[in-house]
Amino acid sequence: MSWTAILLAGQRPGVDPLAAHFGQEWKALVPVAGEAMLSRVARTLLACPSIGRIVVMAQEPKALFVGDCAWLADEPRIATSVSHVGIATSVAEVAGSAAAPWPILLTTADHPLLTPAMVEAAIAGVGDADVGIGMVGRRTLLAAYPDNRRTWLKFAGEAWTGANLFALRTPAARRALLAWSAIEQDRKKAFRLIWHFGPLLALRAATRTISLAGALAKAGAAVGVRAVPVPLPFAEAGIDVDKPSDHVLAEAILTQRGLTA
Repeated sequence: MSWTAILLAGQRPGVDPLAAHFGQEWKALVPVAGEAMLSRVARTLLACPSIGRIVVMAQEPKALFVGDCAWLADEPRIATSVSHVGIATSVAEVAGSAAAPWPILLTTADHPLLTPAMVEAAIAGVGDADVGIGMVGRRTLLAAYPDNRRTWLKFAGEAWTGANLFALRTPAARRALLAWSAIEQDRKKAFRLIWHFGPLLALRAATRTISLAGALAKAGAAVGVRAVPVPLPFAEAGIDVDKPSDHVLAEAILTQRGLTA
């Protein structure tokens, strides 16, 4: 099955601190180990057997096709889409169109440590569910990078951080996107995020009497989709580049891999 990758390369309103730190207008163009993050992630996606096409989504996607990223304009498997008010709403608008047919994998340009193995694992892990959400367990990440700081969602048995990999397998996933559009402003506030799906689920999450899989099953059922977590065994899958310390770590990892430009 050929998947569409929607590569989110826009940014929140206002000045992005990481972009400003590196003298860039757009965060996606910040170089890591000698290459813009957008270029790295796009090349990784094109190397994945399951990915047939890429849609770069941003406020001004063509403005990103400069410097290291100029090659994207000439790649026949890459198209663009303009994002509007919210990420989830913008994705829902294009999902299922001729440019972005189902199934769809969402990922972000600030994930320069992404590898084809991570992408293929996220796609395989969704199984027959409508939505699969790539996650990395705290034990997995901190065993490799004990000083790394993430936003952790704490459930029975383990705490989890997102991997910026969302497998949207069926058209029913649009319902999840529309639900997410109403709550994405709380994405960094674990309790408030879960509260949107009801006080009982929030209470069980707060007391850690429900697993991540159980919580996603209940949240998905509330909006009419089957949603599953996809635990990933790659510590680096949980590391995106939001701040200078992430950038230092990502450069060190890519240098160790021998992937400097």
